[in-house]
Amino acid sequence: MAAGTFKALNRAVGKALHRYEMLADGDRVLIGVSGGMDSLTLMWILQERRARVPIGYEIFPAYIDPGFEDGFNDELAGFCASLGLALRVELTDYGLRGHSPENRENPCFLCSRLRRKRLFEMADEMRCNKLALGHNKDDLIETFFLNICYVGEISTMQPRQAFFGGRFEIIRPLAFADQDLIRRFACRQAFPTFETACPSAKTSRRREIKGLLDRLYRSNRKIKGNIFSAMHHVKREYLLKPPPGPQAGR
Repeated sequence: MAAGTFKALNRAVGKALHRYEMLADGDRVLIGVSGGMDSLTLMWILQERRARVPIGYEIFPAYIDPGFEDGFNDELAGFCASLGLALRVELTDYGLRGHSPENRENPCFLCSRLRRKRLFEMADEMRCNKLALGHNKDDLIETFFLNICYVGEISTMQPRQAFFGGRFEIIRPLAFADQDLIRRFACRQAFPTFETACPSAKTSRRREIKGLLDRLYRSNRKIKGNIFSAMHHVKREYLLKPPPGPQAGR
């Protein structure tokens, strides 16, 4: 393990965990594993931290198989086993339904919504009170721009968010970690590479936003940090007022 890369990643994860108080003694955490470097890194570091932090929590990796051919369930389960964890695999047709003729306009939205719903159901079945997802700093910035461009609102994913009246919480321990740092760590740890068969993997709206941001980052290395800082410092008095509601003018 490259000490510098691990140190930087551990610092970013620790900062997010502590600032948002993501983990507490006795937590049971379902980890949504996709096979990508983010979720593998998330699983690895949460397992590694268990031996050295002063709280006790349990983690349970789960993978929602979207139903495409040439899956990697056995290989992913083998990687989890190497960390001392048992992977729960849920076979679904969510990816196929998302790309069906009835839903061609936005396949990613339906597939993601179905997967998230099933993860909550699995968390309930396994008595987990938290769901950990591998979204990183780049994901939060990209979601911010996606929502501006395609939803018409200023918002992003929260590092910690309660659902169903606090019954469950989503936590994102990699929220302060750059994707490039995670990539370097996964490479130096020789994590396996799992290629998704999703036909939208390289043509999604997120990929378009990622390309736009990459061009900005190359033009000035301070831009990413400034965007992320701006998401913490919103001057509401300099934003437009929301449009009048249906009762306005009566």
